[in-house]
Amino acid sequence: MRCLERASTPYQLLTYRASSRRGSVGEEAARDLGLDPARVFKTLVVRSNTGSLALAIIPVKDALNLRRLARHLGVKTTDMASPAEAERATGYRLGGISPLATRRPLPTVVDEVALGLDTIYVSAGRRGLEIGLDPRDLIEATEATTAPIRTT
Repeated sequence: MRCLERASTPYQLLTYRASSRRGSVGEEAARDLGLDPARVFKTLVVRSNTGSLALAIIPVKDALNLRRLARHLGVKTTDMASPAEAERATGYRLGGISPLATRRPLPTVVDEVALGLDTIYVSAGRRGLEIGLDPRDLIEATEATTAPIRTT
């Protein structure tokens, strides 16, 4: 949130009571906050065949298309990073990985469907916290690119 405040980027912070049960944290957030799941986005950490990591941001109701992501990143293949790898690279715990202010900058790709929305919600860095903001502001803050990376 500090990085958004420094840039004078408007955002809304929402809280919900996060459970410890397994399942989709993003879908739980959408349900508990009464938000349309199409507007709640999850942040996934992926590894390319070269060993580099990147972030993929897609709606919680969708699956990531690893081939499309690899093509967009200009690599042969991508797969999901291990939970330990994701936490080490971002500085966040699994289920609360935010695309903002990661431990080290990672290439970030936001699914292009976000551009058709006025507000999207992403994790604020821990379970139980979501940030609502204009997707263009998120793209600017993370220096992201956009592409069709979800499975439709």
